[in-house]
Amino acid sequence: MPERLAEMLLDLWTPLIILWITLPPCIYMAPMHQSPVLTSGSPLELSRLSEEQRILNRSKRGWVWNQMFVLEEFSGPEPILVGRLHTDLDPGSKKIKYILSGDGAGTIFQINDITGDIHAIKRLDREEKAEYTLTAQAVDWETNKPLEPPSEFIIKVQDINDNAPEFLNGPYHATVPEMSILGTSVTNVTATDADDPVYGNSAKLVYSILEGQPYFSIEPETAIIKTALPNMDREAKEEYLVVIQAKDMGGHSGGLSGTTTLTVTLSDVNDNPPKFAQSLYHFSIPEDVVLGTAIGRVKANDQDIGDNAQSSYDIIDGDGTALFEITSDTQAQDGIIRLRKPLDFETKKSYTLKVEAANVHIDPRFSSRGPFKDTATVKIVVEDADEPPVFSSPTYLLEVHENAALNSVIGQVTARDPDITASPIRFSIDRHTDLERQFNINADDGKITLATPLDRELSVWHNITIIATEIRNHSQISRVPVAIKVLDVNDNAPEFASEYEAFLCENGKPGQVIQTVSAMDKDEAKNGHYFLYSLLPEMANNPNFTIKKNEDNSLSILAKHNGFNRQKQEVYLLPIIISDSGNPPLSSTSTLTIRVCGCSNDGVVQSCNVEAYVLPIGLSMGALIAILACIILLLVIVVLFVTLRRHKNEPLIIKDDEDVRENIIRYDDEGGGEEDTEAFDIATLQNPDGINGFLPRKDIKPDLQFMPRQGLAPVPNGVDVDEFINVRLHEADNDPTAPPYDSIQIYGYEGRGSVAGSLSSLESTTSDSDQNFDYLSDWGPRFKRLGELYSVGESDKET
Repeated sequence: MPERLAEMLLDLWTPLIILWITLPPCIYMAPMHQSPVLTSGSPLELSRLSEEQRILNRSKRGWVWNQMFVLEEFSGPEPILVGRLHTDLDPGSKKIKYILSGDGAGTIFQINDITGDIHAIKRLDREEKAEYTLTAQAVDWETNKPLEPPSEFIIKVQDINDNAPEFLNGPYHATVPEMSILGTSVTNVTATDADDPVYGNSAKLVYSILEGQPYFSIEPETAIIKTALPNMDREAKEEYLVVIQAKDMGGHSGGLSGTTTLTVTLSDVNDNPPKFAQSLYHFSIPEDVVLGTAIGRVKANDQDIGDNAQSSYDIIDGDGTALFEITSDTQAQDGIIRLRKPLDFETKKSYTLKVEAANVHIDPRFSSRGPFKDTATVKIVVEDADEPPVFSSPTYLLEVHENAALNSVIGQVTARDPDITASPIRFSIDRHTDLERQFNINADDGKITLATPLDRELSVWHNITIIATEIRNHSQISRVPVAIKVLDVNDNAPEFASEYEAFLCENGKPGQVIQTVSAMDKDEAKNGHYFLYSLLPEMANNPNFTIKKNEDNSLSILAKHNGFNRQKQEVYLLPIIISDSGNPPLSSTSTLTIRVCGCSNDGVVQSCNVEAYVLPIGLSMGALIAILACIILLLVIVVLFVTLRRHKNEPLIIKDDEDVRENIIRYDDEGGGEEDTEAFDIATLQNPDGINGFLPRKDIKPDLQFMPRQGLAPVPNGVDVDEFINVRLHEADNDPTAPPYDSIQIYGYEGRGSVAGSLSSLESTTSDSDQNFDYLSDWGPRFKRLGELYSVGESDKET
């Protein structure tokens, strides 16, 4: 505690001594138990004025200001006196009043307006605000008039050691490689102190390690952490916790301190070789295992991690280096032994391998710790398995002539059972590869025979699959492909390479080449085909044409004379015999068609038809036919259009909408019912023109033509409907052209199942004198009007 008090007194006296040295002579300091007094106008101040200053005649200020100091964090019971203001204009008569303004005036600092004493009324913190700028002025007490211009001064807050160091970025993490040498830099840390760094030792920090020794050390001033021990091993301990302290006041006692933690992790280096967990491995494998199958895994452990622990595996020795291989699994860090070639229990029953595991990434700094590899022995036992038959060859190639006889032997395949039991083998053909069943095989000896004739020109190759099956175990089968090549024999006669048609100009010259033809032979020629051409013996002296063999194995047809006329003969047929050079040679006869055509002077064919003579120049028969067809088509379209327009505009029967007989449809007229499928237009009965005479049908053409007959005179609106219908019935019975046909059926068929029966008089005789319609009144109110109508008609007749 006494040391702490001495440090505080030293901090207090230091600025006062500096102030005393820097203040001008007009400012006097009060004793240490009082605050400084700032006054002006002393003889000392005047005596120090230079001659140059007197010449300027500048008005003398009443006081000269400088800075004041106040201690921060002061918390006494009374306000602390900061300083006192005094002017030489004050005779002590209390007629001068002091005024204070500026930063914190009235709130932090107060002035005694009579004495000029300045007090701090609040606790100050330099870290919040280090200095305050204020303005002082002396005025007349009564009039408040300024006695002198205002003057500005500064109150500085004096720092004390009230802030401990802080690590703003802690806690810290760092990494250093394992096996590092002594003094390897790990990281550096930084602490901050809010105290004034230029005043005293309040912000002077010193660093030290509280925990983490003897592994690490720290520079006291720079805070650089280094390794304190060499060759620290990650495999022994990977992580270290270091506690770091920062202390102010230069590390002296009484200073404030702060701490943080640093976690140091040792990163891995490749300082450990791989090591197999066991020196001998045993595996067993069936002899029929599929190639590439994993037989087993071996693993060499490495205490390092990541890429430093990655190892590659190799087979470096043993009697199975050609049959087995080993690959590295980078994920599991082990070696996988796989089968490269087929095994045979009957040949060799076990194998021994020497496997090596070596680090992939080797650090040359630790090569002295090597070698970074390890070896182990692997024993593989082959187990017996029932194997399928084995063919003597993986593939077979057979040849057969296309004229080979049926059931002749083409070739033979052989297979055996590799097992000790040596089961007999049965052969067969996979019919999916021989859909046309062109071949057979002997099930016992594997001889392949021909079942159907072959044709090389249709197919040169036949690929079939032969199946070998063990008789004792039908599940053991093997397959082998057999390619059969069909050899050629001369069995096809040559013929024209294409369908030729030659054109001969009428104005052609003798010896002119009409056409050049070539031949083809479907048979295979080892040295190329060679053809012989000739005319038929009976046409050897053809008067019109001759032939000439060309060097390129083609044939030219030449005209013997000129003056060909297509009106006399339009087409000539020239048979040509073509023979090949086979053994025995074959020949065929092909006919060349030669047409006589009209050509231009330069030999361009213009027309080959006889009709061209009768056509105008420049117009062919085809063009004329096309023109006539277009004309006929246009005429047909016009006729159809006119006919349809006339048929649409003219009604079948002209009717008068004002005919009084239309009223008949307004009564309870019973139709044919649901079973009546005949259509009827009553308007055909309402045409009064039909009474006057002949009314022709416009929808059909009648078969018989009747002369128009004299019709009845027009009747008034009160005509008897029954009589009108009877008249029309008679006309329809005797005249097939009387319209309309179906109107008779409407009244003649009322439908089946009607309670009232038929209401039509069409089924009655030509005379209706025996008809009695009184029963209509008994059918109910719906037929009342119809009964009255017919009753009136009967009474009119009687009268």
